Amino acid sequence: MGQSASTVAGAQNRIKSRSSPVISSMKEIDDSDDVVDVFDVGEFDYSSNIPDECLACIFHFLSSGDRKSSSLVCRRWLRVEGQSRHRLSLNAQSELVAVVPVIFSRFDSVTKLALKCDRRSASIGDEALVLISLRCRNLTRLKLRSCRELTDAGMESFAKNCKGLKKLSCGSCAFGAKGMNAVLNNCSALEELSVKRLRGITDGAAAEPIGPGVAGGSLRVICLKELYNGQCFGPLIIGSKSLRTLKLFRCSGDWDKILEVIAEQVSELVEIHLERLQVSDTGLAAISKCSILEILHLVKTPECTNNGLKTVAENCKLLRKLHIDGWKTNRISDDGLIAVAKHCPNLQELVLIGVNPTCASLEKLATNCLNLERLALCGSETVGDPELSCIAAKCIALRKLCIKSCPVSDQGMEALASGCPNLVKVKVKKCRLVTSGSADWLRTTRGSVAVNLDTPEPENPDASASDGGLPEVGNEIRQVAGQVRGVSIASSSTGRSNSFKARLGLTTGRNLVACTFRRWSSFGGSSSSSSRNN
Repeated sequence: MGQSASTVAGAQNRIKSRSSPVISSMKEIDDSDDVVDVFDVGEFDYSSNIPDECLACIFHFLSSGDRKSSSLVCRRWLRVEGQSRHRLSLNAQSELVAVVPVIFSRFDSVTKLALKCDRRSASIGDEALVLISLRCRNLTRLKLRSCRELTDAGMESFAKNCKGLKKLSCGSCAFGAKGMNAVLNNCSALEELSVKRLRGITDGAAAEPIGPGVAGGSLRVICLKELYNGQCFGPLIIGSKSLRTLKLFRCSGDWDKILEVIAEQVSELVEIHLERLQVSDTGLAAISKCSILEILHLVKTPECTNNGLKTVAENCKLLRKLHIDGWKTNRISDDGLIAVAKHCPNLQELVLIGVNPTCASLEKLATNCLNLERLALCGSETVGDPELSCIAAKCIALRKLCIKSCPVSDQGMEALASGCPNLVKVKVKKCRLVTSGSADWLRTTRGSVAVNLDTPEPENPDASASDGGLPEVGNEIRQVAGQVRGVSIASSSTGRSNSFKARLGLTTGRNLVACTFRRWSSFGGSSSSSSRNN
């Protein structure tokens, strides 16, 4: 920008000297001469011709570290960078309360906030949360993790100050039903609620019912995880007339009766996830009344059988995605899958884990489900070379194929060379009879197909591909290198975080199927004509 090399170098040195992850006082940055204006050297500031709005847009394209460095260039850049930051993640230790006014004086446009505390540290309490709510009245998203010092009173004060909240996610917190009801009674715009290990809920018959409150008319997504008394959320689910997505993971108690009431009262459900839940064919019969259901996940629900799956298939004809982890109980087999093939012609994605399909059901699925584009077969004792050859010959629309821990060999891989004309990606894992030579041959023969083959390693053959459950759907917050008096700050202004993107890869230790379909989600979104929730 017209500066000499020595001037620029000097300015860069001054910026670098202030890019330490620890900032002693943000107030000093704002009110004193600690921020060195690199344009005070007498050279013309060409960026002065750029409006603040355009400068903010430029900052949105920078990484978190570069944004921090840019904020130290001059006072104007510091101000614009702070005012244009809409996402913020804070280390929610108890010391945070002392610097809340300083933080939110600079970051005064935050609408999406994450407060996360280490399990071994004392978390923020009600005072800090109330201060934050007074500074962030336009907050639309809040994530609380391990904030064990928050009480019902603090959540009530927060809810009264942030009535525009649209998304709340809380995990390992200690407030209870009163605090949750306070949010539901004040936040009429709440659209998404995710609750995990809420420790303050009273056990047994004394548990206070939760919901629906004024949020019942706006809630579209409810996710409950690892709740000992999760059934106290029953009134909330039943009273959420606009509910589109319901996810229940590892919540104790018999859910059949609640699902029956939900199916009678909530008519807009299009997505249901049930994992490690006490639910039987009675619950599936209730789910079958959701006639517009498009996505169903049944993960480790051993009481569900072919009869329940048949009922769902016969009544939920719009089903697009079906995930079943049979937990190797053999209670869901060809009979149930043939019913799906017969009644669900719109099926696009099928994941079978610990289920033993044969050519009989696979051929029916390929013949009747002409839109089947993504298929995963894991831990199936009956899926061998004949089944893989059947898939290659019959699944014309198939684009993504995942095979794990199945007795297929090189012969089955060779069948893929001449079948599945639309195939673009194949993943093979823990199939000990498949060699790297067949994978290389397939790559050579089908140059447009990406073939991923792992090296078999000794491990427990009974390990399920879905251990750990499915990951929570939602946006997370990018880390920003910067701390305030030892309180770390992480934030991002737009898009998903780097940590979230990293979890989409195979290096996280998650199962192959979950990673595969997360990576394929962009394709699934473009190929599906149905609306995407969240």
